[in-house]
Amino acid sequence: MMKRMLMTSLSMVLALGLAACGNGNSGGGNAVEGTGDGAKAGSGEKTKISYWTGDRHDADFVKEKVAEFNSTNTDGIEVDLVVKGDDFDTALDLSFQTSDAPDVIRVKENTVQTFYKKGFLAPIDEFLSDELKAKFPAMPDLNEFDGKRYSLPNYGTTMRLVYNKDLFAKAGVEHPPATLQELVDTAKKLTEAGKADGAYGFALNFKNPGSAFARSARVVAEMSGYGGFGYDFKTARYDFSGFEPIINAFKQIRDDGSMLPGVESLDIDPLRAQFAEGKIGMYMSYSSEPGVYKNQFPAKIDWAAAPVPTIDGTVKGASGFLGGQWLALSSKSEHKEAAWKFMEFMYGDQVLTDYQEKGFGISMVPSISAAAKTPDVNGIEGFLPNKYDGVWPVYPSVAPQGMKSDDAFFKYMLNGGDLKAVIADLNKRYNAALDSVIANDGVKAEPDAGFDPAALGGKFAK
Repeated sequence: MMKRMLMTSLSMVLALGLAACGNGNSGGGNAVEGTGDGAKAGSGEKTKISYWTGDRHDADFVKEKVAEFNSTNTDGIEVDLVVKGDDFDTALDLSFQTSDAPDVIRVKENTVQTFYKKGFLAPIDEFLSDELKAKFPAMPDLNEFDGKRYSLPNYGTTMRLVYNKDLFAKAGVEHPPATLQELVDTAKKLTEAGKADGAYGFALNFKNPGSAFARSARVVAEMSGYGGFGYDFKTARYDFSGFEPIINAFKQIRDDGSMLPGVESLDIDPLRAQFAEGKIGMYMSYSSEPGVYKNQFPAKIDWAAAPVPTIDGTVKGASGFLGGQWLALSSKSEHKEAAWKFMEFMYGDQVLTDYQEKGFGISMVPSISAAAKTPDVNGIEGFLPNKYDGVWPVYPSVAPQGMKSDDAFFKYMLNGGDLKAVIADLNKRYNAALDSVIANDGVKAEPDAGFDPAALGGKFAK
């Protein structure tokens, strides 16, 4: 049943912590000895492995830790860090087709199932000691599949509306918007106040519609009581009708001229750079943003984060608290023991603690969140878990024929048309794809008439 809520693992997991990523101590694993990878150290040869990640908000931190591992490990292992952009998934697919796959892969809640089903990942159970199994919660369908572990949790991610307090003050807007109509109205006011200086009320990184909507429409839908990926857990069918007012609001902002020009080709880092310069009034994103504006793009403005608006101002669901995985072992790696030793280093207490205390995320590892300090990072307070943050069930991922929902919604935003017809077509194609994977791939999708999205929130608030 799709409704494995993960709560048993996560309820103990979140004493307010902030991020955690790596490590520093190598105790606790049971990596296989003398298999060739580590044996090269004595001969002066290096065992070279590669780690691919799509994360850029913590890139400098990870670079430092990779350099530390490369200079301190006694097994002759050298890690090559490759930071990809929004083409990460495509590049990874190609790497497996060309036999140039990385040894270690960054997996996320929206990619780990796909990578697992494609056969990209190798189980890590043989490397896990009882101590590590107890330290890192197993989360079915997020880091554990068919009883085997493929990753370990590091940090969780909340989603918020990020806003320019200076531009709000200039426009005379006292509070962040609580409804979609207020979002539209506020974007217009901010643009009127800032346009002379090149500032606009709202932006999203529509170079990649999937990335843009995942950090915006998704969480607005979830807070309003709808599944963020169009899946209705009550009926076990896809139904995108809850997105109609959300997409129409985004389209209205663009039609009003309140959206930053050129969003069609805007990637997330250029968006962040523009926001740091004061050129964007609002956008929606993840709890990685405080670290971004401290380390990557030092903000020249006063900014803060607030809960995203809901459709009508009423919270009927929960903002998805995302996470449960981080690093995974590639099935194509020829140096799995060496790759695990690097993973073990990154999952050690020191790296995880440093990651949290520097504000890169919200810890999902109980021992880290209990001991690490709350980071002194501007803006982080707005991202701390509140009564509306919660973990949604895992929905059945499908590959519909034709255009994906994100691309169809963005096409409508650009060109107009009949949104109801667009949604009806999406429902038809996505449910056909769902029926296919149920019939042919053994995927289970069972209705849960008692599912209450409003009951998901509040499990992580202090």
